Amino acid sequence: MKFDDIFKEIGEFGPYQRRNYCFLIVGWMLTAPIMALSVFILGLPDHRCHIPDLNNDTYKIQGAEHSDLIHKYIPLDHDGKYDQCNIYEIHQSAIEFDNNSRPINASKIKCSAWVYSKDLFHDTFVTKENLVCDDKYKISLAKTIFFAGVLTGSFVFGIMSDVLGRRQTILISILIELVSNVALPWSYNFTMYVIMRFCAGAAAVGLFMTSFVLGMEWVGPSTRRLATLVIAFFGPVGVLYLTLVSYLARDWFWVVIAVAVPFAIDAILWWFIPESPRWLFSTGRKQEAVCVLEKAAQYNRKEVSSKSLGEIVIEKREAGKIWLLFSDRRMGVRTAILYYNWLVASMVFYGISLNIGILYGNYYINFLLVVLVDFPGNYLPFVMIDRFGRKKSHFVYMSACGVLLLSTIFTVNFGGKDLQVFTTVLALVGKMFSTAAFSTIFVLSAELFPTAIRNAGMGSSSCWARVGGMISPFIADTADLIGGTTGNAVPLMIFGGASIVAAVLTLILPETLGQVLPETIEDGKNFATKEYQEKSKQYKTGYAKDTETTQF
Repeated sequence: MKFDDIFKEIGEFGPYQRRNYCFLIVGWMLTAPIMALSVFILGLPDHRCHIPDLNNDTYKIQGAEHSDLIHKYIPLDHDGKYDQCNIYEIHQSAIEFDNNSRPINASKIKCSAWVYSKDLFHDTFVTKENLVCDDKYKISLAKTIFFAGVLTGSFVFGIMSDVLGRRQTILISILIELVSNVALPWSYNFTMYVIMRFCAGAAAVGLFMTSFVLGMEWVGPSTRRLATLVIAFFGPVGVLYLTLVSYLARDWFWVVIAVAVPFAIDAILWWFIPESPRWLFSTGRKQEAVCVLEKAAQYNRKEVSSKSLGEIVIEKREAGKIWLLFSDRRMGVRTAILYYNWLVASMVFYGISLNIGILYGNYYINFLLVVLVDFPGNYLPFVMIDRFGRKKSHFVYMSACGVLLLSTIFTVNFGGKDLQVFTTVLALVGKMFSTAAFSTIFVLSAELFPTAIRNAGMGSSSCWARVGGMISPFIADTADLIGGTTGNAVPLMIFGGASIVAAVLTLILPETLGQVLPETIEDGKNFATKEYQEKSKQYKTGYAKDTETTQF
């Protein structure tokens, strides 16, 4: 008996699975704020140089005398705003001033102290450590190091989950999240900060990845689509919690504490989460697996026979070798295209989500909208991919994303301030399609990689997604490098251009809807051939009833 057949007896998604699923969703939901935390704790408010010898200097003008001092010491940039890194070197006997009390012949020098606007944030790690001017690159570096932690966690916790089990891996991830995030507000320098964020990133992917796997391993085949749909919506819910806390607190210390404390609750819920019976069977712990399955049947008020439990067989497959993905020219081209699409989908998703400053309008409202568009973005694939196919749907998502983001060059350069709201709208809708593309490329990849190397293919694809997240902050920084109004459109143009290329490359991939899943390397090579398509047609007419198809 195949393992999935046992769910026909104990229930595919009964009360026991639903209870456990709710517990797992809590952990999944709590990792989402960790991924988006840098939006607020690395927020960079408006700032200028601190006026020398003025101890009570503030960014907000305190009166006429204070305004004169600002005019006297603070230069303006080419946009008429405060120069954020330089100050006039004033020598009273040699300096001449214009009618606005601004120096005419003073030289500029770099400053070493700053004052910050309190309109958006009361305090962030950036303002604490003065990560501005020559040290501003550290903001993007910190985000990249976080995603390096996510990349590392993909490897470490993936192996840990297979060796120690899903349940123990979840506990370790929760404890690391709790410790690293509680310690984060006490970071006394940049090095300690990035170490804590690296650990949090690694544990975050360990927690949501293992929670997802455990949830899928506890439900029957017919309900996995529903389970996948439901859990996808709780990530944005977690980020909405972060948005509310950040808006109310405005202080990075309390924002981090508010994000960290719920992991203690998750640690309590962990005690009620059972181990995966599929993993227990695969590691030879058959008696423990039988016990948890009998408990599930009893909770679901079902009867399961000892004979059925004794006949369960877990098929063991040899671990796939990643280089086999490139053992054939056709498979190699498909793999490279899939890698690029994973990278771009992640780059655009996190590039817009974590760099709200490149959008026009209210910072908090923009971030709220960025989160809200994830809901329709997650829903679109479930409406389209079974109706129009994975390839066509993904092409539409990436094309729409690219066109919308590239269109921002017109609203920025030709519309001026009057069309700034349209620039933000275009970016938000583009983000929605990138979310849909992210979900669809996951399905398309899983159905193109042969079973023998599917885990290797999906794991390596996920790594390229992490690379996309790592480079996205530096692409967002091009806005500052170019400066001005046009500068804000440049990152969106880069994201848009990359999306168009990804969409075009998708046309080279074969459609997987209704096709038999490739099992062997040879199946992968022949996937788009007429012979393979005939095999899929035979399945539809009942000649291959034991073969799995790609109906999502």
